[in-house]
Amino acid sequence: MHPTTSSPAVRVSTQRAVSRRQFLRGAGVAMSLPFLDSMLPAFARADTAAKGKAKPRRMLAVCNNLGLLPDQFFPKETGRGYALSPYLETLRAHRDDFSVFSGVWHPDVDGGHPADICFLTAAPHPGSGGFRNTISLDQYIAERIGHETRFPSLTLGVNVQQGTRSLSWTASGVLIPCEEKASDVFRRLFVQGSPAEVESQLRKLAQGRSILDAVGGQARDLQRSVGARDRDRLDQYFTSVRDLEQRLQAAREWETRPKPRVSAPVPLDPASPKAYMDKVKLMYDMAKLAFQTDSTRSISLLLDSVNSPTIDLDHDVKITDGYHNLSHHGRSEAKISQLKAIDQWHMRLLADLFNDLKSVREDGETLFDRTMVLYGSNLGNANTHVTTNLPTLLAGGGFRHGQHLAFDRVHNYPLPNLFVSMLQRMGIEADKFATSTGTMRGLETA
Repeated sequence: MHPTTSSPAVRVSTQRAVSRRQFLRGAGVAMSLPFLDSMLPAFARADTAAKGKAKPRRMLAVCNNLGLLPDQFFPKETGRGYALSPYLETLRAHRDDFSVFSGVWHPDVDGGHPADICFLTAAPHPGSGGFRNTISLDQYIAERIGHETRFPSLTLGVNVQQGTRSLSWTASGVLIPCEEKASDVFRRLFVQGSPAEVESQLRKLAQGRSILDAVGGQARDLQRSVGARDRDRLDQYFTSVRDLEQRLQAAREWETRPKPRVSAPVPLDPASPKAYMDKVKLMYDMAKLAFQTDSTRSISLLLDSVNSPTIDLDHDVKITDGYHNLSHHGRSEAKISQLKAIDQWHMRLLADLFNDLKSVREDGETLFDRTMVLYGSNLGNANTHVTTNLPTLLAGGGFRHGQHLAFDRVHNYPLPNLFVSMLQRMGIEADKFATSTGTMRGLETA
């Protein structure tokens, strides 16, 4: 509708439009960055003990983007005392230490395979044009308590399609790449650099701070020529710059402090993506060591099964086809048999992880007691690509487990409600995450 002579006057600015792209190019830096080594935060463990803060709690979130065979995973009975399903039977020794959920989903997260990048964000319609992701659960945690450990978070992956797949996303919707080599993760965590390498890292930190100073200077010059609404946005920008500067300063102090020592050797990385299960086991080992040394409290792990070839199981069931092709089994008994063997290996590795976490004592409790292990998938059934009724399991972390919480499998219950409960268990004040409607109904703390 075109304006008429009786329409209210419209104020037209004659100032040249400010190009955000040109501004950032001129500054030589983009602010939408993930957590990097040069953004490491400040002291954790000694300060926590000295100030009498709450005992540290941790989270490991694992997504297998081809899911699990639903009829083998979900129990047929509900509540406590339910009969274990075939897959959960592998976890029998821990049955009182995990909860299994059915009838849950991320509202409006559709699109089949693209939904894996939303497993920890719950951002709707990932397959749509113009989609932009939101902050992931692990990064939400890192933003709030990441300053208490050397690393705010770790983003891990197995056979990941780099550049397009990750569970970890910043508040501005930027993908954080997965680290796929266990040996690199180990060196970051525990191998101290030489004096020359430490000095080089300190110089990089100093350069990073000078870049922020330059960007901040340009922003202040810009502030004088924009309207009130843009000034508010720039105030938010200044706040983020100051926050990054504080992290850079903290990182300088971390670089001069020795890394923790562990008796474990540097792991040997499998040479082939076919050694899928070996890679999964090594990443579980790295997560356990990172938590044991309080190097971080937030870890995501994407098991990119879609991007995995015909894998080796060292098992009596020989795998004859690629993981993805097997998931589209079309009710073929031969393919289903191979999928069951693969899924059972996942459950065995999960049981081993629980045992390893329980073997570590920390101030009278086990590491398992203080670690929430979330295991699930973005697909309810990979054969049909549905993103409803997601197979989900939560273990450890100080909840009253040993139950099957069953929700409506037609009209699903929001899985982000579980994320709110997990955030609160971490000691983070939160009553909302993504499309949540509250905390997870029926899940209580121990």
